[in-house]
Amino acid sequence: MDGLEVLPVRGIGDVTAGDDLAALITANAPWLRDGDVLVVTSKIVSKAEGRLVEVPADGPEREAARERALASETRRVVARRGPTAIVQTHHGFVMAAAGIDASNVDKTHLVLLPADPDASARALRDALLERGLRVGVIVSDTMGRAWRNGLTDVALGAAGIEPFRDHRGEIDPYGNELQLTQMAVIDELAAAGELVKGKCDQVPVAVVRGYPGAGAAQGPGAGALLRDAASDMFSLGTAEARAAGLRDAATLPDAPAGAGPAAADGIARALATVAAAITVATVSPGVLRCTPPDETPAGLMRFGADIHRLRAAMAAEGLASTVTYDDTTAILTVVVA
Repeated sequence: MDGLEVLPVRGIGDVTAGDDLAALITANAPWLRDGDVLVVTSKIVSKAEGRLVEVPADGPEREAARERALASETRRVVARRGPTAIVQTHHGFVMAAAGIDASNVDKTHLVLLPADPDASARALRDALLERGLRVGVIVSDTMGRAWRNGLTDVALGAAGIEPFRDHRGEIDPYGNELQLTQMAVIDELAAAGELVKGKCDQVPVAVVRGYPGAGAAQGPGAGALLRDAASDMFSLGTAEARAAGLRDAATLPDAPAGAGPAAADGIARALATVAAAITVATVSPGVLRCTPPDETPAGLMRFGADIHRLRAAMAAEGLASTVTYDDTTAILTVVVA
């Protein structure tokens, strides 16, 4: 690859339902040629497809309408903090507010994501192919990223371009065989296109020129980039992870017989977590003796609940435990492994 050129397509203007995007693009970019990659902002795709929701211009009614739209576009809530909701959409994307957008649209409407961005990309590619242009098409949108500040554009839909550049099996300059390297090139091209589109310049389409192989085949689409649940190490949202942890705490197994004593620092952190509820005297490494402060029936019931809190705190440190009871002294012994 000799290099890439990223070009803005200016003059498209406001897009409304039913507009022919292929006609608008070719009219404003007569210089398009085979092998180009069009990076098209999802918003104009949604507008052309009529994916808008009417809402009040302001006031609490507007926020209520927005919440209803969010609920309709949400498969599951991944996380919430204040007014911000990170959700998984029905497409499978994990993003803030299900991609619902109020920018670059009049105040009485919200823009939803395209119903099927890959299908939208294929339809636009086919329409351009009918005009004699064999190009790749990427439908892009802006997303935040876990663990990193700032936003970047990514591919929601694609056609006429392979989503990955697969380096697996190649040999690097040091003689090492690459095992895992699959570059998400349609995300990289989407981000490159955003550099010339901007957010306030009314440039909803960019053209990336010079990427090899674009337009040669339909391709599997951007759906190939969505990680399935079986391979997603971070699939649980905050509320789901908390619920799963509570369920696990309700069914704690005993430590396996013969397991060695646990690390002292893990035990110390667990004890600190429940220090307000229970007092523990350590008699030997990994063995804790617990005496109830109140030996009335109600006090012993409270003591049993507090011991389970201790075991749950141990489990949070990755420590298994077993409880034995001396009915002559009302002392519980917790063995931690």
